[in-house]
Amino acid sequence: MSALRAPATPGTRPAAAPRRAPLTSLPGGADDRGRRLDAVRAPLQATSGVPFLVLCAVILAAALLAALLLNTSMARGSYEASRLQAEVGQVAQDVQTQQEKLRAAESSLAERATKLGMVPAEDPTMISVEKRAKVGIGDTETP
Repeated sequence: MSALRAPATPGTRPAAAPRRAPLTSLPGGADDRGRRLDAVRAPLQATSGVPFLVLCAVILAAALLAALLLNTSMARGSYEASRLQAEVGQVAQDVQTQQEKLRAAESSLAERATKLGMVPAEDPTMISVEKRAKVGIGDTETP
């Protein structure tokens, strides 16, 4: 349907309708072209995919660099942990060796003392610092 009005026939027009001033068009408006709507082709936009590809490449490079740094850090930590475990094993072995030497020395202590001419004490006593008193070995009191 058209937006234009059909011409009015005499007698069908309401008598009380106020008259408006006629509309005038602006220069370059619809009257100059002869039509109200024109089909206009959309302007061609010269968009390039290069910035997107550069962004993707930068993100990929950053991810690879982060993975490399993380892997290097974890490998360094692994070497440090294995070195520390080996050191702990060596210290444990040294402690065990020293404890064996101590047990051997304790077992031969009485024999070595006898060889040196020492005799066992008949009534050994000690001094208690907490009680400030002399305490005998045979006493059953505990602080």
